[in-house]
Amino acid sequence: MRLSILDQAPISADQTPQEALVESMKLAQAGERLGYTRYWIAEHHDLSGLACPAPEVMLGYIGAHTKSIRIGSGAVLLPHYKPYKVAEVYNMLATLFPNRIDIGIGRAPGGSAEATNALSDNFLQQVWKMPELIDMLLHFIHHDFPPDHEFANLKAAPIPESPPVAWLLGTSKKSAKLAAEKGLAYTFGLFMSDNDGEEIVRDYLKNFVTRNEGDKPQVIVTVSAICAETKERAEDIALSSYIWGKQREKKEGYEGVPSISEAKEYLDNENLYDGFEKMKQKVIIGDPKEVKNRLFELQQAYQADELMIVTITHSPEDRLKSYELIAKEMGLNSI
Repeated sequence: MRLSILDQAPISADQTPQEALVESMKLAQAGERLGYTRYWIAEHHDLSGLACPAPEVMLGYIGAHTKSIRIGSGAVLLPHYKPYKVAEVYNMLATLFPNRIDIGIGRAPGGSAEATNALSDNFLQQVWKMPELIDMLLHFIHHDFPPDHEFANLKAAPIPESPPVAWLLGTSKKSAKLAAEKGLAYTFGLFMSDNDGEEIVRDYLKNFVTRNEGDKPQVIVTVSAICAETKERAEDIALSSYIWGKQREKKEGYEGVPSISEAKEYLDNENLYDGFEKMKQKVIIGDPKEVKNRLFELQQAYQADELMIVTITHSPEDRLKSYELIAKEMGLNSI
């Protein structure tokens, strides 16, 4: 089974944003060393505790500090941008880092209404135009507009020898249907969805349209996971992420992901034990053997080609250790 990494670039309570971004680079390096297939970094805007509003900038930094792991956006939020500019950026990355660039495409705003208004005009109208925006982006990437199109002679230079590989990210039947219609690889965000993901992925596989020779459906399922030497330790580590989420729901948590001791104190004071038990039903938390079993169960249930793991902890060392333990238990080919 292939495993990959999704990084939301979290900022811990005792970190600066710069330190958090350096840790993201170190995570990509570790992923390469441990045998993970790809590293994607997410795009967020004005969300406290998340350090990356510009994946394209981080990908240049990370690409320069890695050699072989595939790197990409998870996702570039297309309604905010003109497809031509996005194609230029990712063609340039694919020129700098040949055969390594993915362009994950999403349509969420990625932040507050104020941030959305500051970023782009008519965001909702652009969301409705997603099929058209995707078509434009793919034509610019592959330089294959019809001869009579107004942009037939326009290049999204530089043109790489191998274009970036496009993936559509989503959590709904609508996104799966669009990916299938466009003949795109699909990433289902299980970690942020309450929908029936298995049915959504089945619909994608059933309705996939082959548009070019060699096209075939591909599925990544993205899941939250925290692994430690013991289940008890993994649950302690997971408390930080859980409490941080609760703090952000209450418009708190601006200091970033709390330490385990701070999380335990908050848990006691707010009596959030029931919520933590519910969280453990959605997030894979355990020792290496437990995590491995859960990952294989998911892969089989979704018939996924690949699982992508997102892990948020207070300590960068705990995050790296989680990915290391999973890689070792799953038998990934480390460098």
